Amino acid sequence: MASDANTLALRSFLDYLRVERGSAKLTIAAYESDLAQFAEFLEKRKQNLTGARREDVRAYIQELFSNQLDGRSVGRKLSAIRHLYRHLLLDGKIDKDPTLNIDLPKQWKVLPKALSRDEVGAMLFGTTLAETPPRNETARAQALALRDHAMLELLYAGGVRVSEVADARLEDLKLEMGYILVRGKGDKERMVPLGVPAQQALQRYLKSGREVVAKKRSSPLLFLGTGGRRLTRQRVWQLVGKAGLASGLPSGRHVSPHMLRHSCATHMVENGADLRTVQTILGHADISTTQIYTHVALDRLKTVYAKHHPRAKARNNL
Repeated sequence: MASDANTLALRSFLDYLRVERGSAKLTIAAYESDLAQFAEFLEKRKQNLTGARREDVRAYIQELFSNQLDGRSVGRKLSAIRHLYRHLLLDGKIDKDPTLNIDLPKQWKVLPKALSRDEVGAMLFGTTLAETPPRNETARAQALALRDHAMLELLYAGGVRVSEVADARLEDLKLEMGYILVRGKGDKERMVPLGVPAQQALQRYLKSGREVVAKKRSSPLLFLGTGGRRLTRQRVWQLVGKAGLASGLPSGRHVSPHMLRHSCATHMVENGADLRTVQTILGHADISTTQIYTHVALDRLKTVYAKHHPRAKARNNL
């Protein structure tokens, strides 16, 4: 059992800290907590501490960053893992140290969180259902549901930033041509194409929702708060988070506009989009920013290769 092997390895290391190094109780407790977390991660990958590979350590650090852990905390956890493997190496429990040549946390580019396509689908489907509330629901409630669904579709379909949604103007939306004009950082304009679901959601919102939300007040903005007021970025974050909770995503996984933006880019690359196209749609000033999605493209290439290349099949059957 992986858990039994991990328990023995941890016990040996903690005894070494306590007896041979004379470490303080708080230090030992910190090591124990950090290493137990790493051991749990390995067990999910059907791996144990003495059999961990360099890619396991890198994957663990990447997960820590994806969970919004700061570089200092990641550095502390990596230090604990390094000390463990130095001990195991000197004790003859392992032949190679999997932490060798692991970059320092400050040198890592943090890969963004992304929802799976099924998770995005569940989230958007949930807001679609909200557009047809029970008969006792008010017209205002239905109008707000239309607004929220259209907003979520735009965030995912166009990969737009939360500020770009809050600042979007009615005149910028060109539904007949299938795009919206977005003003991004530095007031730079770009055209963002919209898929059919997003176009339909926006049409429903404009036809049956926006005027009810505005209460006949005039505003140049596309998305409005109650009484025609401007939607703040904080309010958009709240609405997206609420939709994520309502969709039944795993507890503790808070959905944000930023996550929908990265999900858009990730899914485009998974489906074969080139990085230049993703850069243009997302409004990245530099292609180096978009290159954080390279790993997605590489994963897809490896999957396709393994599935279709005859030499890959031959090798796998050896």
